[in-house]
Amino acid sequence: MKGTSPDPFLAAARLAILAAVVLAPAGAQLKPLRPPAAPLVAHDPYFSIWSMADALHEDATRHWTGRPHSLGLLVRIDGKTFALTGSAGRRDPVPYPALAQTRLEVLPTRTIYEFAGHGIALKLTFLTPALPEDLDVLSRPATYVVWEARSTDARPHGVAVYLDAAADIAVNTPDQPVTWARFRLGRLDVLRIGSLDQPVLAKNGDDLRIDWGYLYLAAEGGEGVANVVQERARSRAVFAQSGTLFPSDDLSGFRPAEERPAALSFAFDLGQVGAQPVTRRLILAYDDLYSIVYFERRLRPYWRRNGEDAAGMLLAAHRQYPGLAGRAEKFDEELMADLRRAGGEEYARLCALAYRQALAAHKLVADADGTPLYFSKENNSNGCIGTVDVIYPSAPMFLLLNPKLLRASVQPILDYSKLPRWRFPFAPHDLGRYPHANGQVYGGGEASEERQMPVEESGNMLLLMAAIAHVERDAEFAQRYWPLLTRWALYLRAEGFDPANQLSTDDFAGHLARNANLSIKAILALAAYGKLCAMTGRQDEAAEYTALARNFAQEWMKLAHDGDHYRLAFDKPGTWSQKYNLVWDRLLGLGVFPPEVARTEVAYYKTRQNAFGLPLDNRSQYTKLDWILWTATLAESREDFEAFVAPAYRFAAETPTRVPLSDWYWTHDGRQRGFKARSVVGGLFIKMLAGQELWDKWSIRATWASER
Repeated sequence: MKGTSPDPFLAAARLAILAAVVLAPAGAQLKPLRPPAAPLVAHDPYFSIWSMADALHEDATRHWTGRPHSLGLLVRIDGKTFALTGSAGRRDPVPYPALAQTRLEVLPTRTIYEFAGHGIALKLTFLTPALPEDLDVLSRPATYVVWEARSTDARPHGVAVYLDAAADIAVNTPDQPVTWARFRLGRLDVLRIGSLDQPVLAKNGDDLRIDWGYLYLAAEGGEGVANVVQERARSRAVFAQSGTLFPSDDLSGFRPAEERPAALSFAFDLGQVGAQPVTRRLILAYDDLYSIVYFERRLRPYWRRNGEDAAGMLLAAHRQYPGLAGRAEKFDEELMADLRRAGGEEYARLCALAYRQALAAHKLVADADGTPLYFSKENNSNGCIGTVDVIYPSAPMFLLLNPKLLRASVQPILDYSKLPRWRFPFAPHDLGRYPHANGQVYGGGEASEERQMPVEESGNMLLLMAAIAHVERDAEFAQRYWPLLTRWALYLRAEGFDPANQLSTDDFAGHLARNANLSIKAILALAAYGKLCAMTGRQDEAAEYTALARNFAQEWMKLAHDGDHYRLAFDKPGTWSQKYNLVWDRLLGLGVFPPEVARTEVAYYKTRQNAFGLPLDNRSQYTKLDWILWTATLAESREDFEAFVAPAYRFAAETPTRVPLSDWYWTHDGRQRGFKARSVVGGLFIKMLAGQELWDKWSIRATWASER
């Protein structure tokens, strides 16, 4: 329990962090990573725009679902116009040659493109200052688009740049009518577009895009800055001819987004550009007004909790840009250095690619009293909201960078489970279908035990609660829900060790009885409950549950043993599976399974790898990217860890399936099996939790930030 005296361990850790800077070698020189998709504007499940091609000009930009959410970028050099982005089809022609792309780099908060040609080098940065310790900034739906141009041939060149954002970003389907407007906010010129009907939070499901709220483009006005709301083709043609824009907005009122597609457009005349770089920027933002339905109450996005509106959000984003740009760059550099230190260059690059994707599958909102609640969406699956077995694999990134976000994810599950309507002795699977969190819809919902995941979700919740207490060194949060946690522990004590025929988080593989990896989860969850007992002063119960877990572990080793490895299921000799759940024994210091269990499994897995990774188990050649990294973290040597990372990195770099990083793919050819754009890639950060120094460094920094 939390006391009034300071924690001496915490104080010592803070002093150690202040006294030392973690340095890491850059690692082996690798060619640049070609991501399967590059995040451009990645904030939440609706405001999520990606480039799904090798070069930005090879395709239109798209929503994570694959539908066009099109941004158009052009550059004019000495009177000649070049395309930076591609076409979405006949309604979006791009009749200009492409400027050669020379570089692409994805960092945690920035995606950087570089182009060159005709005497000019052009750097284009999409900056989303997704700083995990600053919830106000993290929840702000604003991305900066920044141009930097310079001459490369010692001669000045006339340069102008252009960006448009199409109406398709503000509708679910292109037949929906849109309307537009313009505003002046101090020195900012602001353009806005949104659906005419504004069906706020009317729909729920997976393959959906937002059709309420408003898309904004904003930039400081003045000489050399032009903006307009016009038919996209007309705006581009005028820019190509003159370097400026049509002198008046489209006054036709409203029309379907696909009909003579309207777009918000800005053009910047950079003048004669020499060797000294010239920069311009604008803000691309989306105000959804209301974000989530939480048990029939509409909740605002977190940034709006104190009455802020779109105008204030845009002004704050504009005013704070210099500081946020510097903080984001420092964050990227420091996190990448520590990722390299923990797992190598390939590991660092995978995590950089996963970072904004994991965040963009969530929405941070404020409850009625301002409490932050963090809702995940089960993208490209069934669209569930607050899915426990999606929160579980996503958790390592949040445990590392801000445990408050993990609290905000599990609190709605805990509060729901306390209600009389949830009548089962095990934890629920979900809270509904995004963005409606009104109660479980998966399987039997609230009505029956059909297709539930009782051992899976109960084990997940106990392990997550213990992990939160472990990193915070305080079980106060668990204490609030103690009767509930005890109910789940009693259920696992009775049903978890030798699970009945049921689903696990890998439900795509179907039901499985006597699942050895699921049994590990139950055993470690009971030990985690024992750890929570000890942290809350319940010493007798702590000793009882710790002993129970250790006894179960000894019995597990006998039942699962299969020569040089352990089985997929207790009653299936000649089988094997990744025992990724075992990682919590080490991370939480539970000491339940002897070290030789992990050693035996790691040695066996090394004999089972394919070109693009370790299969999930013997039943198929597919795998889960998140679980590979959890399994790799069982390795005791850096060499073995990197041996598992290398084929997973190859998958990201070579997969022919161009979608935001898939977590379910084939290990023999690198193709997507299913799933994309999911938050579970936050699980790639798990290696950072295996070293207490790095875990302390980042989590304590988040604690300091929240105390300011």
